[in-house]
Amino acid sequence: MSAGIVVWITGLPSAGKSTFAQAVLAALRERNAHACVLDGDDVRAILSPPLGYSATERANFYETLARLAALLARQGFVVLVPATAHLRSFRERARSLFPAFLEVLVDTPTDECKRRDSKKLYARSRSGEANDVPGMAAPYERPTQPDLVAHGGSDRAAREALLAQLLRFGAVSAQSKRPA
Repeated sequence: MSAGIVVWITGLPSAGKSTFAQAVLAALRERNAHACVLDGDDVRAILSPPLGYSATERANFYETLARLAALLARQGFVVLVPATAHLRSFRERARSLFPAFLEVLVDTPTDECKRRDSKKLYARSRSGEANDVPGMAAPYERPTQPDLVAHGGSDRAAREALLAQLLRFGAVSAQSKRPA
């Protein structure tokens, strides 16, 4: 099994984090890499009791998500974590839990994120129904030095650059093992 690594994919809500993670996962599977996606929304949905969005609940959620990612990485997985983690401290904590860690910023303009708004977060924030949306009423602290910047979730060049970084880490092999 290859060396494990945590790849934290951050960005505003609706930036394309999950889209980017799924594209990377598909490329990793072509290389028979041991990889998984811990999508923040999916993990949040299975936690019991469910965690809300207060400052304490978010801190607890990101701590849990980071520890789960580190656990899987220690078992040799490439762990893709598309999750906003809107405070740098959340991502720094995740980095501290596993030495092989990459931070990817999905840099999508706020107006584009608002246009997509599949979960209606921005609309709820504008109406006053939600006052906790990162990038609106709640802060979103952009990474100061991300390992990689993707311009939207479909950024093929960023996906290829990430695969090259994973190769250097020893997390994937150089060639596809699946027949063409």
